[in-house]
Amino acid sequence: MLHKRINGLDTLRALAILLVLMSHYCGFVSKHQTFGFAGDIGWAGVDLFFVLSGYLIGNQIMSGIAKGEPLSLKNFFARRLLRTLPNYYVVLAAYFIFPAALAGRSTSSIWQFLSFTQNIGLEYGQTFTHSWSLCIEEQFYLILPIISLILIRLKSPLWLAWGLLIAAIGGGMLFRGMAFMDGHPAFDAQVYYSSFGRFDELLPGVAIAMLKNFHTGLYDRLMRHGQALFITGLLAAGGVLYCINSDYNKLMIVNSLGFSAIAISFAILTLAALSPNSYLHRLRLPGAAQLALWSYAVYLVHKPVFMLIAVELGKRHIDAEAPLTIILVTAAGIFGGWLLYCLVERPFMQIRAKWYPGPSQRAQTN
Repeated sequence: MLHKRINGLDTLRALAILLVLMSHYCGFVSKHQTFGFAGDIGWAGVDLFFVLSGYLIGNQIMSGIAKGEPLSLKNFFARRLLRTLPNYYVVLAAYFIFPAALAGRSTSSIWQFLSFTQNIGLEYGQTFTHSWSLCIEEQFYLILPIISLILIRLKSPLWLAWGLLIAAIGGGMLFRGMAFMDGHPAFDAQVYYSSFGRFDELLPGVAIAMLKNFHTGLYDRLMRHGQALFITGLLAAGGVLYCINSDYNKLMIVNSLGFSAIAISFAILTLAALSPNSYLHRLRLPGAAQLALWSYAVYLVHKPVFMLIAVELGKRHIDAEAPLTIILVTAAGIFGGWLLYCLVERPFMQIRAKWYPGPSQRAQTN
């Protein structure tokens, strides 16, 4: 069954992968800030992915709970594993098959990669470092449904769920604040890659799912103000990103609250994307839906593709900042992701749909 896609969410997901592509192009191909401010904030593409994942996965869980349907951990985990593992294992295999070309200065043990724990103690420059965000998401996919099931079994009041969510966001801020006092700023690898330092960015997305399914009156009122949400989200995201990328990033308050603040601003943009009254919801950019569909595969593949091409550019003394070079290298990264999507992800998604069908009504697959 074909699922209706939401233009606004596709636009945000496409924006997220483009930000990541620009960031890694600067870091691994041109070795310069080729895209100016857009390249400086490219790291925030992952933060946007976190918020979108929090909403999409949260909505899958909360929509069933709100309808009184039983939460099947077996079905949920099977669907998640069939969605995430095949692509990941193919790319992981490439890193170990071609260590001379792709390995960093050190490599985590294979069991850490297989268990999605390689982000623990990960340092910049190690092998397959961009998998750190997948670790946090996989850990989130494990914890959220289990906590949800416990709250259901205990027949806990809704305010307790909200209290836990707010406390968890506060816990992320507290962790980063304490790390800053110990001399580890937000972009230090011990904080940046840490599950404790980044997991709270998925929770604003979960909050949207809770609003949508358990506070329908408030959610509907918010949906009537889509344009205001869009403008507010843009201003909030711009303000937070400016503070993080300026001298303000030396302040403790920016280090402790920064990642949570950018996630909340992206959550406001996500609300705007869901609102039929928002321009973001109605915007249909050519290619955005396809790029959003391939984004997971592109995320996994683009960095090793960039690394291999960068070596060849250096050997041939080709200007990595030339417009044509940027277009061709970026296209190669996207093409690699498309190929992985066609050969691996799509077949397994078809198997998933056959073996573990999801709810009959879903606004957008994840």
